[in-house]
Amino acid sequence: MEYGIKPIRRHFSRLGLMYFLGTLLIFGVQYAGVFLIGKLPFLQIYDMDAWLFATMLPMYLISMPLMILLIRRVPAVSVEKHRMTFLQWLTAFFICYSIMYLSNLAGVGLTFLISLIKGSPVDNGLADIVSGISPWSAFFIMVLCAPVLEELIFRKLLIDRTVKYGEKTAILFSGIFFGLFHGNLNQFAYAFVLGIFWGFLYVRTGKILYTICMHMVVNFLGSVASMFLMKSMAYDELMYASASGDTGALMQVVSENLPGLMLFGLYGLCVLGLVITGIVCLAVNFRKMKLHPAEIPVPKGKLLSAAWLNAGVLLFSLFWIIQIILQLLQ
Repeated sequence: MEYGIKPIRRHFSRLGLMYFLGTLLIFGVQYAGVFLIGKLPFLQIYDMDAWLFATMLPMYLISMPLMILLIRRVPAVSVEKHRMTFLQWLTAFFICYSIMYLSNLAGVGLTFLISLIKGSPVDNGLADIVSGISPWSAFFIMVLCAPVLEELIFRKLLIDRTVKYGEKTAILFSGIFFGLFHGNLNQFAYAFVLGIFWGFLYVRTGKILYTICMHMVVNFLGSVASMFLMKSMAYDELMYASASGDTGALMQVVSENLPGLMLFGLYGLCVLGLVITGIVCLAVNFRKMKLHPAEIPVPKGKLLSAAWLNAGVLLFSLFWIIQIILQLLQ
């Protein structure tokens, strides 16, 4: 049985509008935080930890909870719950890490090509922030706060409100909205792929805790662990000595930070092992990753216009596409 397209379009438009209004809340609260912290005389502009908390903490404690309340106004259905064993979760994590790593390489390559075309580097704001903050700040914001709120908003709430129109549609929305939300091309590629995979895990299990935990581990390895290792190997000093062409200075930096360099090398081998293991796990399990048909089928050939070409979804999508373009032009 097929349903009329107008109610479906209204549903998606209302959902997209809630995400757009939530986005405006996020920007408004962040700008207010930056303005207020700039007025405090005891904080310096180069205090990256203070600026991180001024912009990110209000988003996770104020804007996103309000965004959740907005999204909850849209009708939802419950996803059937199934338990994962630890071995299944671990297998899924290996797959998750490998596709994240490979898609990140693709994103870096695309960004590099764009930088060649425009004649200047594309700014990577996240890398600048991560390199300038303390590991404890990174852990609190990126490992504890971000995974919980982002998984609730871009997995559970979003999929619960789109899955009745098909798991494929719900998962695609989860990936695209999550990718766009990061606001820059550097992160869009891997955030989109992770959003797709985590969306699949959620529709198969109905339990958001599984993807929250996976999100936490990925963010820990990509931010806190890598930051700690880069600092232990004196990355900045190493790059400066290498760029200077002074072999003696370079050898001195290497000898003084040999344990850190060895640890970083071990980390690199672990990453390679995770990627290879994930590729193998994906190849073995790919045929098992099937999607269920829609509870409410969208009329044939009308999915694009009903789900995507509506006012709410277009507002949210165009807002973030403009942010990505602006980031590329900086």
